[in-house]
Amino acid sequence: MAKTNHRKKLRRNKKKQSPPIARKWAWIITVCVVAALLIFLLVRSKKPHHVFKTYTGFGIPIPADFIIHGIDVSRYQGLINWEMVKEMNIDSIQIGFAFIKATEGLESKDPQFAENWREARRVGIPRGAYHFFLPDRDGTLQAKNFISQVPELLPGDLPPVVDIEKLNGTLPAIMRKELLEFITLTKAHYGVKPIIYTFSSFYKDYLQDVFPDNPLWIAHYKLQNKRPALNRDWQFWQHSETARVSGINVPVDMNVFYGDSLLFSELLLD
Repeated sequence: MAKTNHRKKLRRNKKKQSPPIARKWAWIITVCVVAALLIFLLVRSKKPHHVFKTYTGFGIPIPADFIIHGIDVSRYQGLINWEMVKEMNIDSIQIGFAFIKATEGLESKDPQFAENWREARRVGIPRGAYHFFLPDRDGTLQAKNFISQVPELLPGDLPPVVDIEKLNGTLPAIMRKELLEFITLTKAHYGVKPIIYTFSSFYKDYLQDVFPDNPLWIAHYKLQNKRPALNRDWQFWQHSETARVSGINVPVDMNVFYGDSLLFSELLLD
């Protein structure tokens, strides 16, 4: 009897050591799920941040997932037929706003500003005025130059813009000091925080974490299918400098607003 019992114990132990079929299938399923997840992540990482669609009428690829598009102009665009700008409509893409150069530095004034400013409002295109900032010049005096050209903003206008692109040999700390003076004076005059325009690279090098409460307009058009990747939100993206727009005889900068019509209307002056 003792021998028989010993054999039975051996059989029972052997049976416990063999893996069940369910465990085999669980292992196979786990491997398949992990493999599928890795494939998904690999494919996803290769997708563009934005889908661009080329519009023959505009002559450029335009990011497809934005609904509000606009331009920025200066004397370099010459005489503009704003009626034609307003009427242009290609696959429901229209010019929904226009930034217009007003001043530069201490004294320079754009000769086309007055007409562009008047006509954009007349045809019903939301408008914004911008100043080209020189970092090696006094910020307060530059703000006074801008205010002399744009003494008031009306309901429906965009906030004023300060365009900062280069250091011009100035130390970054000095540039930021003069820029702060410009921003402080224009905010006090118009009662609204100015928009800061700059290139994505300039922002990362010199303006990151500075003026976090000011709306941001980023120029970024060298990397196709990639939106500006910053450490904060931005409101406008200048994605091309070679667009064709009806009523303008030379290439023009093209922009999008990052948001819907409600967010855009909230940005406009009351």
